[in-house]
Order: sequence, then structure tokens, then C-alpha cells
Amino acid sequence: MFAVHLMAFYFSKLKEDQIKKVDRFLYHMRLSDDTLLDIMRRFRAEMEKGLAKDTNPTAAVKMLPTFVRAIPDGSENGEFLSLDLGGSKFRVLKVQVAEEGKRHVQMESQFYPTPNDIIRGNGTELFEYVADCLADFMKTKDLKHKKLPLGLTFSFPCRQTKLEEGVLLSWTKKFKARGVQDTDVVSRLTKAMRRHKDMDVDILALVNDTVGTMMTCAYDDPYCEVGVIIGTGTNACYMEDMSNIDLVEGDEGRMCINTEWGAFGDDGALEDIRTEFDRELDLGSLNPGKQLFEKMISGLYLGELVRLILLKMAKAGLLFGGEKSSALHTKGKIETRHVAAMEKYKEGLANTREILVDLGLEPSEADCIAVQHVCTIVSFRSANLCAAALAAILTRLRENKKVERLRTTVGMDGTLYKIHPQYPKRLHKVVRKLVPSCDVRFLLSESGSTKGAAMVTAVASRVQAQRKQIDRVLALFQLTREQLVDVQAKMRAELEYGLKKKSHGLATVRMLPTYVCGLPDGTEKGKFLALDLGGTNFRVLLVKIRSGRRSVRMYNKIFAIPLEIMQGTGEELFDHIVQCIADFLDYMGLKGASLPLGFTFSFPCRQMSIDKGTLIGWTKGFKATDCEGEDVVDMLREAIKRRNEFDLDIVAVVNDTVGTMMTCGYEDPNCEIGLIAGTGSNMCYMEDMRNIEMVEGGEGKMCINTEWGGFGDNGCIDDIRTRYDTEVDEGSLNPGKQRYEKMTSGMYLGEIVRQILIDLTKQGLLFRGQISERLRTRGIFETKFLSQIESDRLALLQVRRILQQLGLDSTCEDSIVVKEVCGAVSRRAAQLCGAGLAAIVEKRREDQGLEHLRITVGVDGTLYKLHPHFSRILQETVKELAPRCDVTFMLSEDGSGKGAALITAVAKRLQQAQKEK
Repeated sequence: MFAVHLMAFYFSKLKEDQIKKVDRFLYHMRLSDDTLLDIMRRFRAEMEKGLAKDTNPTAAVKMLPTFVRAIPDGSENGEFLSLDLGGSKFRVLKVQVAEEGKRHVQMESQFYPTPNDIIRGNGTELFEYVADCLADFMKTKDLKHKKLPLGLTFSFPCRQTKLEEGVLLSWTKKFKARGVQDTDVVSRLTKAMRRHKDMDVDILALVNDTVGTMMTCAYDDPYCEVGVIIGTGTNACYMEDMSNIDLVEGDEGRMCINTEWGAFGDDGALEDIRTEFDRELDLGSLNPGKQLFEKMISGLYLGELVRLILLKMAKAGLLFGGEKSSALHTKGKIETRHVAAMEKYKEGLANTREILVDLGLEPSEADCIAVQHVCTIVSFRSANLCAAALAAILTRLRENKKVERLRTTVGMDGTLYKIHPQYPKRLHKVVRKLVPSCDVRFLLSESGSTKGAAMVTAVASRVQAQRKQIDRVLALFQLTREQLVDVQAKMRAELEYGLKKKSHGLATVRMLPTYVCGLPDGTEKGKFLALDLGGTNFRVLLVKIRSGRRSVRMYNKIFAIPLEIMQGTGEELFDHIVQCIADFLDYMGLKGASLPLGFTFSFPCRQMSIDKGTLIGWTKGFKATDCEGEDVVDMLREAIKRRNEFDLDIVAVVNDTVGTMMTCGYEDPNCEIGLIAGTGSNMCYMEDMRNIEMVEGGEGKMCINTEWGGFGDNGCIDDIRTRYDTEVDEGSLNPGKQRYEKMTSGMYLGEIVRQILIDLTKQGLLFRGQISERLRTRGIFETKFLSQIESDRLALLQVRRILQQLGLDSTCEDSIVVKEVCGAVSRRAAQLCGAGLAAIVEKRREDQGLEHLRITVGVDGTLYKLHPHFSRILQETVKELAPRCDVTFMLSEDGSGKGAALITAVAKRLQQAQKEK
């Protein structure tokens, strides 16, 4: 028993001594945590350099865009071919991707050799060899009669400008075919395939093996957005935000970046990490000074590193009693498979002895322990370096997503990762230590990068087909210049109908006289009360106007109008309004004061004088009974009487559009048009009295409230209405009414978007084909979300957050489509508004017999003010359709409140002037 203990002690002491000896000799190969964190930081900096346009040309890590923009979503189907060129063997694969509600892939493949004379010979011969192998495979599998898309996995650095094109930057590993560098490998292979007349194959995608690995794993796990290969060579790819990729135009969505991390350190960034053995290995390689990171990590080089170390230790008398064999002097005699075998648990030492004996050496027990530890240090350093670079990528992903914790999957492949017994465990452990804020799953790619190329091709086919369907829907909202000119002409005709006595009753554009006959001249003064009713909020304002200095001070209070009041009885509505006025007067300390009042009432009214307005019909969700056909001023007076607390002098009832024009007219006498583009849409303008047949008198001007929201109610713009407009109209409170408003105003744009999203989801083009309960809810997609989603400053991640608030679990690709839909709907709205406005400014120019007209439009409304593009598109449309009109757009600071007070002030001034006459 004592002897056994003595032997165990001797062996553990021997092992300890040998390990210490090797540790001292290979001190520089052992990397501390701090060093790994530093390498991680350096790699982050290299990634930044590679992504930026200015620094990319000199960057060692090239960060190549792959033009792979989407990962599989499970709806891919069809038959695809795939080629994999880049390793010791060349593989051809037929992949059948079936949807059938579950992800299912069937594969048939064949390996072909890659002889040295082919991979180091003439480039044309290389591609002809590949085409011949493909032809042989297609003949064997009876595929010659089929037209098939193909994905090419090409495991060398390429610069791509599109998915199906790639210019070889440099050969790596053992490849050295002449005349291929700086040429497009896809066109070279296509040319070679043309020699086979009976082969009908389209190369849809050129993919790096790392990208193929990521795509293969992403088919099984949608969280996979990183691919890593640790085999003959090493590389990584990941999904980067387009907004960070300077080398490709466009900010929307994401794109897979092929890092080509094997070249990390080629600019000297890792000189303090490299050892004398790394330098010696590099000098003896096919590409000295290149792929320095790869030479410290990958399977092609680890065995050679171990050989160089053993040779140096033997020369120093630290191994084999100082003896060396000719095999130990021979390059390539120790391969990575030997390193893996020597590190095997339990049988590792026996394997080590066997391998060393095969090299013509006579190792002692101590030598075997030392050699095994050399292998451990070399492969551990490889895993550590890989982990540091991968940790940098994961940190970048987490920061791009702006999350505290990142949940992600890394697709893994490569012989070193697969065959080395300790490698995966070491890599995983170090990655998790370096990035504790990332929950990482490592998923081994079962079918390698070739299946991935087929998946990229399948995704490209799917995206192509889906894009066509989406474009068909978006095309419905794209108005040509001819269509806009037609809208302008039809609007002009409707304006004329509305002004004429004979046709006024049939006109869809009501052209209502407002009895506002003058603009402010700066002499107005006094205190005025203004009411503003036109949406879900009701405002009461006190407006103080001082003459001479054009100075206006305002005090206001906002009151909510509950839905039950909006859709209750007229008496309840006006009693609520009077209650709000009473609260405001009390709040302002004006109880009992008798003030002139202007009432902004933003609904279609027929006026017979400035203080009388008969409601034609409710819009914007109001439905109070016993109001339509009644004078709203009388209803307000009756409610004031019922309250019997105060008396007010109601001087004017005005539309918010008129108020907007008056507010801007106070600042700019050239302002003769008012436009509202908000919850609703409307326009007013100063018309010559001689053109207004419903009002007597031919002198001067009067403001006409067009009520243009009803344009098209007679079917005149049905040719540009879509099925989505019909859906929104039929689901509204007033079907068949206000059709133009329903295509242009804030109350309806979000609802149009919702209808489109439902349709696209039903077609399986969005949200994985799942219509959430929230998406089924009318009104859920408010127009403010359009403004937010279309903001140029908003990253797609934030768009996804908005959609999540709406209960819509969107992918990056979904977010892009939603943004496009919002853009198409709001663009059409702005163009239609612009066409309507162009009709009015052209009418004013012609009426005045002018070659050129200079005019100002006062504008108000949340859509115009808050939407990032609406105002610009509207202005561009007016400029294009009315080129002889110089139109200035002036934002109204408070049209509906201040405007009502100004109209009241102007009316009082004109009344006074009339009395004096």
C-alpha cells in the first residue's frame, strides 16, 4: 500500500515539476484576464475602424458587408443547390426546405477532392473543376432538367457590393490559384458553368462559410445572430445595424458583417502578445505578415506551433534528453488532430507517447507530461484569444440593442471546435467570464456552412418574393404626377361648383361663406374671450390685444370632453361647454364679467352672418344629437341662459381654419389662406365677393371655409382610393362622407396603416403571420406613432419598441416594412393636401390676372407640425403643381384660440366703423 502511495506521490510531483517547467518556458503564452479584456478593447477599436468609411482602407479587420439582411423565419421553402469551397474538401449539396408549419430540411450531398495542383494552379481551371463537379452531382441526382437557385459558400475574404457578387481580396489557408484576386468569383463560376449547356443554375448568393454557419443555426434558433468558425481557419460574422455601416448606403435594418478577424494584428496591434514561435511560424507560411490572429488560433497552425516549441525545448535540453529527430525538424509533421489526441482525458498521455514515438523520439514519462502541457497552453491560448474577440462582438450587439442583458445564440462550426476535447468548454467559460451581461447559447452547426449557403439562398428567394408582394401594396399609395394634376383639376372644378348658386347644393366641397370680410390691420385692442371646440379637448382663452405694437397675451385652460358627452345629446354638450366657461372665469377672477366672445367651432357650418352658424354635420368622432341643422350660437346662448350666472356677447362663430388664417394675417398681411392639417383637414381663403353667388354684394372679399374634407364624396377620386381607404371609411362614424379628409388627416392615417398591416400579416409578410389582439383593435395605431416611426433620428430598435408598446412583437425586417408603410401613407396624404392647395393658389392667381402670385398660407395642425416629412412633401407638391405661385408657409402659433379673438376684434372694429358711418 505504501508503495502505491509513493508511486502516486512521485507521479504527481513529476507532473507538477514538468508543468512548472513548461509554464516558465511558455510564460508569454499564458494570458491573464486583464490582458484578455485589453485584447477585447483592441478588437472593438478595430471593428470601429473597419466599419467607418474613412478608416476602412487601412483597417486590418475589414468588416466586410455581406448583403445578407435577414435570417430565416421558418417560412422558406423550395429546392436549392449549394457549393462549399474553402477547406480541404469541396462539397456539393442539394437542400429541400419545406415549410409545412414546421422547419424541415432534407439534404443530399457529395464531397469532391481539392487537389493541390488545382487550388494552387490556374484560376480558370479551378472554376472549371468546380463547375464539372457540380455537373457531375446534378447528373447523379437527376437534376439536370430543373432550374435551380444556388448558394456559393466561398471561405475567403471578398468585397461584396451585392449578395450575388464578390471580388476576392486575397487567398488564405492553402489556396493560391493564379489570376483570381481582384476578380468577381461569381461571374468566374457562372462563366465556367456555361460550358455545360444542359445545366440551368442561377447563383443567387455568395456567402462566407461563417455566414453560412450563422444562417444554418438561425434556421433552428431565431436568436442566432453571430457565426464563428474555428477550423482550418478562423473567422466570425454577426448582424450589425445598417446605421453603423458606412460602406453601404441606407440606415434601415441590419446586415451581416463578415469581420475577417483572422487579420486582426496585421497592423501591429498584437505585437506585445505574439511570441517568438508565432513569428517563426509566420515567416515559414504561405502569406508572411498576413492573418496573424488566425495563425495564433486556427487548426492549420496549432500543430505547427507545438512542433516549433518542442523543437526549441529539445534544443535547450528541456525535452527528450536534448535529442531531436528529423521528423521533429520537418514542417507540418505535428497536426492539430495530434494536439487534440494528446489532450484527450485519460488516454491523452498514452496518445502523446504514441505520437512522439511516431516522430522518431524516445520520450520519458516526464517528456509526455511536458508535451501534453505544451499542447494545453497552445490550445488554451487559442480559445482565450477567440473568446476575447467574440466577447467584443457580443458587447457591441448588446450596446446596439441598448439592453442591460443580451440574450443571444452563437452558431459554431470548424474542425478544431468539433474534434478538440477541451476547446468548446474553455471557450464558453472564458466568453461568459468576459461578458457577464450576456446570456449566450452556443449552438453547433450540424450541417456546416453549405446548408447555410442554401438557407441564405432560400431567404433571398423568400425576401425577393415577399418584397414583390409588399411593393404591390405600397404601389397603391404612390401617386404619379398625372394623378396629382388630375386631383388638382378636380378640386378646382369642385371649388367652382361650390361657389355657384345653381350647383352649390350638389358640390362636395361646400365653400361656406364665413362673413369674415377683413384681415387684422393692427388697430385692434381690448379683452376677448375665445372658445375652441374641435377635438377631444375644449379650450377657453382670455386674449388681451394691444394696438399699435401688435401684441397679444393669452391665458387658457384645457378641459376634456368625455366620449359620452361627444356622443350624447346636444343639450348635454353645450351645458358641459358652459360649465367649462364658468370654471375658467372663476379661475381667472372674472366671474360676472361681460366680454365679447369668439367661438371657434371646427365643424362644417352654414353661416348667414358672422354670429350665426348652422351645423351641417358632425365630423371627427362627434355625434351629439339634436345639433345638426341647428344654429350652434343659439344653442350656446340657450345653455348660458340655463346656467344664469353670466352674460357673454357672442360676436363671431368661426372655423379653426379661419382662425389660423387670421392669426398669421395679424403678422403677415399677405396671408390670405388658412390650412389645417391635424386631426381633421380643411382650408379657407379670401375670395372675391363677385365670385360668391350665395352672398349678395360684389365689392371686397370674404373668407370662404371650403370644408374640403368632403371632396370626393361624389366618387370623383375613387380611382386613387384603395381597398384600405374603403375599409377605414366603412368602419368610421360617417361612412361615405369626408373621403378626402379620411385620406389626408391625422384621425385616419394610423387607421389606414393598421388595415395595411393586418393585410400584410394575413399574407404572412409581417409579424410571422400572427395577428395580435391589439392589432385587431380599431384606433390602436394613432397617427402620433407614424410621426415617431418615420423620424429620421429613430433607430429601428426604437421602432420595434413602439411596436412592442402596441403589442406587436416585430423583427428588424418587420420594423422596416412598418416604417415603409407609414411613409407611403403619410406621403400620399401630404401630396393630396398639396394638390388641393395648388388648386386654390392657382385659382387666386388666375382670378387676379397675375403672371406670378406671391401669397402666404397660415398653417396649423399636429400632422403638419409634428410629422417629420409631411410639411416638406406638401410644400414640394405645391411648388411642382403651381410653379407660377410663390407660396410662403407660416406656422400659426395659436390659430384656433388667438384667431377667434382676432376675428372678434376685427368684427367689433368693423361694427364700430359701420355705426360711425
